[in-house]
Amino acid sequence: MKVFLSGTLSHSALLEVVLGHRVSAVPARLPGHVVLDPEGGADRLTALRPAPSEEAMGLLLEASESDVERLCYFAGWRPEEFSQVALPGEAAPVRARIDAAAEGARWDASAWMAEGAELGCEIAREIMRGHGRRPAEVVRQIRPYLAARAWSRQLAARETPCALRSDRTRQEAVRILEERPAHDGFFRMRDFTLQHERFDGTMSEVIKREGFCAYDAALVLPYDPERDLVLLIEQMRYGPILREDRHPWVLEPVAGLVDAGESPEACARREAVEEAGLHLTTLEPMVKVYASPGYTSEFFHCFLGLCDLGDHGGGLGGLDSEDEDIRSHVLPFDEAMALVESGEVNAGPLAMMLLWLARARERLRSAA
Repeated sequence: MKVFLSGTLSHSALLEVVLGHRVSAVPARLPGHVVLDPEGGADRLTALRPAPSEEAMGLLLEASESDVERLCYFAGWRPEEFSQVALPGEAAPVRARIDAAAEGARWDASAWMAEGAELGCEIAREIMRGHGRRPAEVVRQIRPYLAARAWSRQLAARETPCALRSDRTRQEAVRILEERPAHDGFFRMRDFTLQHERFDGTMSEVIKREGFCAYDAALVLPYDPERDLVLLIEQMRYGPILREDRHPWVLEPVAGLVDAGESPEACARREAVEEAGLHLTTLEPMVKVYASPGYTSEFFHCFLGLCDLGDHGGGLGGLDSEDEDIRSHVLPFDEAMALVESGEVNAGPLAMMLLWLARARERLRSAA
C-alpha cells in the first residue's frame, strides 16, 4: 500500500529508525492540507489537517503491513485512523493519517531539522527499542517519559570537566559485550556484560551488572536573601516505603524531571510554580551530580532560586495528574541547617544544597 507521510515522519533518518530498514520513498505533496506543530513537549508529532488553500509536503512510502504496524506503534495511531486521499500523479488514492481537529502553529521544517531532528531520532530509538516487548498502549501512556530518557542521553553527551579524573571516554575504554532483556517501562533496567580499561592499561575481567536507567532532573532551592528564608517541600516518598522507614514523608528541594527538549533551567522554573506556587527571579547554578553513580543514570541539575518569600506562608501544591501531594515550608536558614544536623533532613540533595548555600550565603545577603 502507499502511505503519505508528512512533518517529522517525512524525515528519512527518523523514518528508518521507526521502520527498522532503509527507506525507499519519493517526495510528494498533498493539496488542501497543512502540517501543524502541536503545542507540547518534543515527543509530540506533527499533525496533518485539512486546509483548502494550503499544500503539505511529505514523502510517499510503499509500505508493507509490518511498516504500517510499526508506524502506528511509534506514533500512537491505530490502522483504522488512516484515510484515503488523492495525491497528484497517483492513479489511485493513497493512505494518510488526517486529524481534522488538530491545532497548532505551522510546522517549520527548516527549524526542526536544525534544532529537533537529532532528538527526534533519539526518541524514535527509545520508543522502538521496546517494539515487540512493550505494548503499544503502554507507549501511548508513557511516551513523554520515554522522550525524556532519550533527552537525558543527549544532555549526557555534552563535554564535562576532566582536570583530575581520567579523560578516557566511554567509546574508547568501555565495551558492552552483551545486553539481556530486562524491565522496560516508566523505569528501565539494563542487564548487561562489559569490560573496561583499567588504570594500569589492561582490560578488566568480564563483569556482569544490572543498572537502573532513570532521567535528568532539575532541583531548585528557593531562597530569599533579604529575609534569609528558604522554602522546603514535603511529600511522601516510595524509597523510604521500600526501606520500611517508619516516617516516609521527606523534606526535599523543589524538583522535577526535565522534559524532552527542555533546558534544566526552564524545568526548575516550571517546577517552582507547580510545586510551590513560586515565580523565581534569578537562578544561580549550584552543582551537576549523579544521584548514585554505582547503579543508576539519574542525574541532578541543581539551582538556587532567588525569590521573595515574605508573603509565602507555605501551603499545599503539586499536580493531581502526577498524583502529587506536596506541602511547602518557609523557614529561616538557620532552622533549616538545624534540621540537617538533627537528621530530619535525610534527602541527600537537600542537605547538599543547604550546605552549598551556607558557603554562598554571605555573598548573596550582602548583594541583596
